[in-house]
Amino acid sequence: MKEEWEKNFPKNKYEDIPGLCKVATLEEIKEQNYSLNPGRYVGVAENDKDDFDFYDKLEELNEELETLNAEARELEDKIAENVNSIMR
Repeated sequence: MKEEWEKNFPKNKYEDIPGLCKVATLEEIKEQNYSLNPGRYVGVAENDKDDFDFYDKLEELNEELETLNAEARELEDKIAENVNSIMR
């Protein structure tokens, strides 16, 4: 826990961090109809620029999905065979 504190607050002093924490004023809370849902206040962290080609990544993930689907079909067949052999 101490490491997380030091990582997020290197000066050992609290500060708002998008996506992690924020001190909300009473006025901000009132504007949110008194909802205390953290997401309404902290927002989202900025992402570093993606260092990959989206199309290439999508193609890679699709190939992996096709492989996993094929494996799933093989397992379904084995399970069906095992159930049938038990039922005989």
